Amino acid sequence: MNQDNLIEIRNLSVEFVTGDKVQRVVEGVSFDIPKGETLALVGESGSGKSVTAHSILRLLPYPLARHPTGTIQYAGNELLTVSEKRMRAIRGNRIAMIFQEPMTSLNPLQSIEKQINEVLGLHKGLTGKAATRRTLELLELVGIPEPLKRLKALPHELSGGQRQRVMIAMALANEPELLIADEPTTALDVTVQLKILKLLKELQARLGMALLLISHDLNVVRQIANRVCVMQRGCIVEQASCEELFRAPQHPYTKELLSAEPKGGPANNAPGAPMLEVEDLKVWFPIKKGVFKRTVDHVKAVDGIHFSLPKGQTLGIVGESGSGKSTLGLAILRLIRSEGEIRFQGDSLACLKQDQVRPLRRQMQVVFQDPFGSLSPRMSVCDIVGEGLRIHKIGTPVEQEAAVIEALKEVGLDPDTRHRYPHEFSGGQRQRIAIARALVLKPALILLDEPTSALDRTVQRQVVELLRSLQTKYNLTYLFISHDLAVVKALSHQLMVVKQGQVVEQGMAEDIFAAPQHPYTQQLLEAAFLAPAAVD
Repeated sequence: MNQDNLIEIRNLSVEFVTGDKVQRVVEGVSFDIPKGETLALVGESGSGKSVTAHSILRLLPYPLARHPTGTIQYAGNELLTVSEKRMRAIRGNRIAMIFQEPMTSLNPLQSIEKQINEVLGLHKGLTGKAATRRTLELLELVGIPEPLKRLKALPHELSGGQRQRVMIAMALANEPELLIADEPTTALDVTVQLKILKLLKELQARLGMALLLISHDLNVVRQIANRVCVMQRGCIVEQASCEELFRAPQHPYTKELLSAEPKGGPANNAPGAPMLEVEDLKVWFPIKKGVFKRTVDHVKAVDGIHFSLPKGQTLGIVGESGSGKSTLGLAILRLIRSEGEIRFQGDSLACLKQDQVRPLRRQMQVVFQDPFGSLSPRMSVCDIVGEGLRIHKIGTPVEQEAAVIEALKEVGLDPDTRHRYPHEFSGGQRQRIAIARALVLKPALILLDEPTSALDRTVQRQVVELLRSLQTKYNLTYLFISHDLAVVKALSHQLMVVKQGQVVEQGMAEDIFAAPQHPYTQQLLEAAFLAPAAVD
């Protein structure tokens, strides 16, 4: 083993065995992780990135998983065959891991202090005040504001960026030699993502640790990696220094990934009459305290927002998590209570009761962020897409099935798959099903709430092109909520930048992207379209 390398992986293969079926998901992978350097594994979902990384710590579901070939060498240990006792001493102590979604990785019932203290107790034998002191040091290290006040906080009381910092603090508790970061910034806003990347780079320099970064976002990889391995269908198709890979990619798949950024501008539809008009819209949530639960203040989630959206156009609504974007969308659809005027196709919605709004819901559809969470796992695709037709009593059963088939064709799915269930489809296909469900009712307005944030870049581009073509064909009107400025730029005619429930900048998207006026907008754009030196 080369003394400059911390980890050496040779000819690694991974198979999953289910009954008589054997599926090989990683095939003959070989790479080194040098001491103190960052190696990135990139590729789309299902390419084998996470399975490869999880093999290092033996976190796969053994014995359903197995390694027919390969070795993983670390400090004189063969990690695939070392005893479980020795593996436990390495896992979390010398090699640590941060997972993609901190909310599912943290225990929702335990305080931040208790969860970090547990790591310190297991590996360092620290308890009581000594453990708490070390926990405070770790929270300060990762930049948690007012760490003393955060000790007793539960995970849901922290923002997404703060939860990810807590996960990093837990991973660094034992000062590991290798940190495996599995999509650590995918679910975060662009500004928070930039801060986390800077933090990882600073901590790496301070602690001298190696970093294995798993990502499908090449923009993230470019900021932090020394070397890049590109994976496709379980194989490494290209391996090079970061600079060389971005300057002169060799493999067609690498070139495809590098060109996967959503391109082009919004649909070339002429603006029509106002489809949606909002005046002084407010959504205030009361803060109640005391025995009698008196209202002492309000959380102003949406505070006095105005806009007019013409038919056939897209309004992009951008801002960080907690800025009020999704709350605004829910209020417009009358899914939560609000104050102010909402006019849809000239008719006021503000004074209508729910049973009066229900007939209008056919004209106002929504596509959510997580297609797997928004599709019932117990319903077939045919039932999911056709549900709205049945609820609104549109057509006979035969006509409904024909409409479902037509909607699936519109979104590029094979109608013969309509009797399958959501889990049998990829993430991009599930999002197409969600779009078909909205489209089948032939709505005038579609609210798209982060519809591409959970998808790979290549799939994002396909969904953006699909949405653009559908808008052109049917003159649809979109409310597009996102923190991904590249996607917003490719779809939006108008742009609204929201911060803490208020609009800080609003106008034609082209003008704002060319010359943002507000410092917050400038900050968002800088973080979204950052240069390689941005995290230095």
